Amino acid sequence: MTAATESPRELPSSLPRPPDELEKLERVWRTPRGLAFFSTVNNTNIGLLYIGTALLFFILAGILGLLIRAQLAVPDAGLLTPATYNQVFTMHGTVMMFLFAIPVVEAIAVYLLPGMLGARDLPFPRLSAYAYWAYAVGGLGFFTSLFVGLAPDGGWFMYPPLTGKQYSPGLNADFWLLGIGFIEISAIAGAIELIVGILFTRAPGMTLARMPVYAWAMLVVGVMIVFAFPAVIAGTTLLEMERAFDWPFFIPDRGGDPVLWQHLFWFFGHPEVYIIFLPAAGMVSTMIPALAGTPLVGHRSIVAALVVVGFFSFALWAHHMFTAGLGVLETSLVSAASMAVAIPTGVQVFAWLATMWRGQLRMVAPTLFLLGFLFIFVLGGLTGVMVALLPFDWQAHDTYFIVAHLHYVLIGGLVFPMFAAMYYWMPLINGNKLSEQVGRWVFGLMFVGMNLAFFPMHIAGLLGMPRRVYTYGAEMEWDGYNLASSVGALVLALGVLLFIVDAVRTLRRPARAAGNPWQAATLEWLPNEDYATRSIPDVRSHEPLWDCPELMTEVPAGLHWLPGTATGRRETIITSPVSARPLYLQILPGDSWWPLIAAVGTAGFFLLLTIEWTLVASTCGIVAVTGVVIWMWQSDRLPMQRTAQVSDTVALPVGASGPAAHSWWGTMIMLVVDATIFASFLFAHIHTTMRLDVCPPPGSRVPDAFWPLLSCTLLAAGSALIEWVRRIDATVGNGRLKVSMVLAALACVLGAFAGDLRSQFLAGLEPTANAWAATIAAMLSYQGLHVVVLTILALYLVARTWSGRLTAVNRATLDNCALVWHYATLQGVTIAVVLQALPWLMER
Repeated sequence: MTAATESPRELPSSLPRPPDELEKLERVWRTPRGLAFFSTVNNTNIGLLYIGTALLFFILAGILGLLIRAQLAVPDAGLLTPATYNQVFTMHGTVMMFLFAIPVVEAIAVYLLPGMLGARDLPFPRLSAYAYWAYAVGGLGFFTSLFVGLAPDGGWFMYPPLTGKQYSPGLNADFWLLGIGFIEISAIAGAIELIVGILFTRAPGMTLARMPVYAWAMLVVGVMIVFAFPAVIAGTTLLEMERAFDWPFFIPDRGGDPVLWQHLFWFFGHPEVYIIFLPAAGMVSTMIPALAGTPLVGHRSIVAALVVVGFFSFALWAHHMFTAGLGVLETSLVSAASMAVAIPTGVQVFAWLATMWRGQLRMVAPTLFLLGFLFIFVLGGLTGVMVALLPFDWQAHDTYFIVAHLHYVLIGGLVFPMFAAMYYWMPLINGNKLSEQVGRWVFGLMFVGMNLAFFPMHIAGLLGMPRRVYTYGAEMEWDGYNLASSVGALVLALGVLLFIVDAVRTLRRPARAAGNPWQAATLEWLPNEDYATRSIPDVRSHEPLWDCPELMTEVPAGLHWLPGTATGRRETIITSPVSARPLYLQILPGDSWWPLIAAVGTAGFFLLLTIEWTLVASTCGIVAVTGVVIWMWQSDRLPMQRTAQVSDTVALPVGASGPAAHSWWGTMIMLVVDATIFASFLFAHIHTTMRLDVCPPPGSRVPDAFWPLLSCTLLAAGSALIEWVRRIDATVGNGRLKVSMVLAALACVLGAFAGDLRSQFLAGLEPTANAWAATIAAMLSYQGLHVVVLTILALYLVARTWSGRLTAVNRATLDNCALVWHYATLQGVTIAVVLQALPWLMER
């Protein structure tokens, strides 16, 4: 007997509902029409835009892949010149990995999770809108570089020294290094939204134990993005600094090391494979029980497997560096870990098979793609175990065997589950299913085409065909395998084209109620509109729609939590992270143009900086910062009321501050990202230092201890002043005192940074002379960026104080700014200590 039937259910709200309640709710959440639609921040709308744009990049990258296969179909082909081929294959990989794979998993989550969690929306809708528009505008601008001959041509991994100024003197590499900056920002912004949303906006009663597996997968993935993406941000920053300022991070003649790039890139790159796979695994774990009509076998084991895979993925980055000259012990440990990660993955596969076996699996289009996924992904996993073996990898590395393995894992691990998801969840958009008959043709073409395209590559690779070659001679006897691969790629493309035609036809059909066509157990199938569900469901079990089918009528009737709008604005309930106990009512920001304006400014800053339009790029950067500041100013308003009725018997506080606030946790996650970027810079400095015979190298010296001590003292004083302002804010109403203290804290920070610069100047720091000095300059530059941020935050706090918007009730801004301030202090102190202590330790 389930928990839902053990005792009579007491509903949070009762009938009759006020006659104008639903009308007010619809008015508050109504999606703007016409051009105003571009100001929407509702995660349902943003999610659909996100998915559509990601699929556009999937198609564009697929076309580039067809050009590659056309060039390699026969020996000595001349369809593409070597330079054009290098740009095409680089853009194919870059677009697939950065503009399709990562964005599409976040896009699907942004669309599905509010409904699946029973929330009105995720907690930072403007952040989601900003992330989407930065990705869309910047991504399209980045892709156009292909049409003017400026597309990157160093491979999607951009290994130096080939991508350094000596071998790539043009702007092509800069387009990659600066052009993916907005993608990284977008992905991290999405991760913050997802982590906080999953932990704090679940429907009351949806404990962690009752949370859908897909939400667990996205929670793990969000945490992985937070720790993985900073490494590539640091790496691209270092390489761009080398190209722009001649700071030799990767130039061996001046103490640099090209292998440093591989460490930073693959610390991101290998977890990225699992960042792509785990959301797909979560979707599979959601779809199979509905299609088989039975609960998921081994639910807890699958959740544990997701966490273990996420953890292991960070131990495997050297999996890609077995031929880079690392030690035997190090590579052996990574090899063992690479094989061990197959265990939790296997747990999931066997749980899916057991669920299919226990239930009655319906052979519909989503099922076909799920079965195709299992076949292709398992085969890709087996070749993954092969390349995890050192002797085999030494032979297969940089051959087409690796290309085949990569595509089996990514197409099997993402594309087939994604197509299954589109067939499964399409009714949520307008109530109509995709054609079942056409779906079988789509699956057949894609399954046959995929295996015909990529299985022969295994053989060609074992016969010695290297990666990244634009042609080959007939005497190599690779032509048959390449021709088969090219034909297979065309068949695969025909399957995708047929899907697009069917999807367009389905989306053009008149909208109708979606219902629950698969008889699924998860909450996204509840009747929903722009405001999501009429009331937020009270969750009592792991499979709420199976254990309590009455939810399909009770929720739209307004019988559960928050049946209308309690404050006249957009709202959702914030619940506790573990037990999902209602904590407070969050006021959600409404539609706004500022996220779009800030996103366009962000994309313009990175793209225009690439072509050295410095003045215009700086203007775009100012526009981006201004847009963010204005949207934050609008979002953090004084509450119209202190409490709000969310059910017949429960009234919740409106908003919160400090660690109780969702924004406090969003800031903390952002600072974890910040700290991981800094840790990557610090790793670069330590890595470079460990390669020295003498530290500091000849021509450099350690600054006198007076300057670091002065800097640390000033930073600590600034943090103390900000903490004083934060603690007295609730009892002291003197705005002039608060303003004076904030400005004094800013003066301390500026003085500390001036001391840092002075100390390095006196020590003769010359970043162009050697990599050791360059890494110090990079860390100081990053600290300088924080000084700029603190300056903006200080002026923002002053403006909030003078305008009367920083009060004892409305203090989230101050709490969050204080966190950033304290982190910048800690980072500055760390730099000072490391620069003094590391040379001393090297002498011992």
